[in-house]
Amino acid sequence: MSQQSPDRSTARSATPPRPRPDASMSLLTNVMEHSLDDGYAQAADRRAAEGTAGLPKTLRAKLGLAAGLVLAAAIVTIGAAQARVEAPAIAKEREELTFRIDAETGLADRLEKDVDRLRDDVGARQREALEKHGGDKGRLTALLAGATEVTGPGVKLVVDDAEEADASGDGPRDSSDFSDTGRVRDRDMQRVVNGLWQSGAEAISINGQRLTAVSAIRAAGDAILVDNKPLAPPYTVLAVGDGQRLSSAFRSSADGQYLEVLKESYGVGVSISVQEEMNLPAAPSLIVRTAEPKGGGTEKGATDTGKGTS
Repeated sequence: MSQQSPDRSTARSATPPRPRPDASMSLLTNVMEHSLDDGYAQAADRRAAEGTAGLPKTLRAKLGLAAGLVLAAAIVTIGAAQARVEAPAIAKEREELTFRIDAETGLADRLEKDVDRLRDDVGARQREALEKHGGDKGRLTALLAGATEVTGPGVKLVVDDAEEADASGDGPRDSSDFSDTGRVRDRDMQRVVNGLWQSGAEAISINGQRLTAVSAIRAAGDAILVDNKPLAPPYTVLAVGDGQRLSSAFRSSADGQYLEVLKESYGVGVSISVQEEMNLPAAPSLIVRTAEPKGGGTEKGATDTGKGTS
C-alpha cells in the first residue's frame, strides 16, 4: 500500500482581523452611538410611564396652554400693527429732516456768498483808499501786498501726487518719510513757494489763491490749506516775474533741487514752463492785527478799521 507523501508546503497563518478605524476615538464613538444622556432617557421613560409626556391631559392645563398661545399671538399681532402704523410717521419725520437739512444747506451757501461779496467789497475799498491817499506809491504797495490783481510774464509750476499714491493710511503728514504714500505735503508746497520768492517772484498764487506776506500754507487732515481754504491736487503755482531768469534761478536753488528729488525718487508729478502772460487775482482781504502805519491821518484810519496792507 502506497503511502501518501507528506505535504511539505508551509501552512499560511490566518490573517488577524483589522482594527476599527475609530478604535482610538472611543469618546467620540460613545457620543455618536449614545447621543442622549442616560439620565434624559430615564426621565423620558418615567414620564411616559406616568402618562405625563406629550400634550397636557387635563382641561386646566389645556386652557393654560391655549391662553399662552393666544397671548403670544396677540403680542406679535399688536407689535406688527404698531410698526405698520408708525411707518408713515417715521417716513414723514425723515422727510421733514431732509427738508430741514436742504434748507439749512441753502442758507449756509447764501451766507457764504454774502461773506465772499463783503470780502470783495472790503478789498475794493482798501484798494481805492490806497490809490486815493498814496497815489503811485499806494498802487505799488497794493501790488506788492497782493491787494490788487496783477498781470505779466512768469513761470507756471504744476505739482501733483504720484500716480501710485496711496490715499489710505495715516497719510504723509503723519510721517517723516515721504515714501509712505507719494503724496504732496504742505511743507513741500511751502518750500516751493519760498524758493520762488527767493528766485525773484513778484506775485504768487496757488490754484487761484493769491499769496500775501501773511498767507499760511498748512495741512488739515489729508488736505492742504492756503489761508484756510482747502486745495485739491494738482497744485498749479503761478509766479509773476522774469520768466527765463525766474525759471533758471528756481531750478538751481535748493528748493528746486528738492522738488527734483521728489520727482525722480518718489514719482511726484512736476512740470515747469515759462509763460508770456498770466493773470493773478487779488487776495480776498488783508487784515493787520499788530502793525500800524506811521502818520497821523493814516494811523487814525487804520485804527478805526483794523484793516490795512503790509
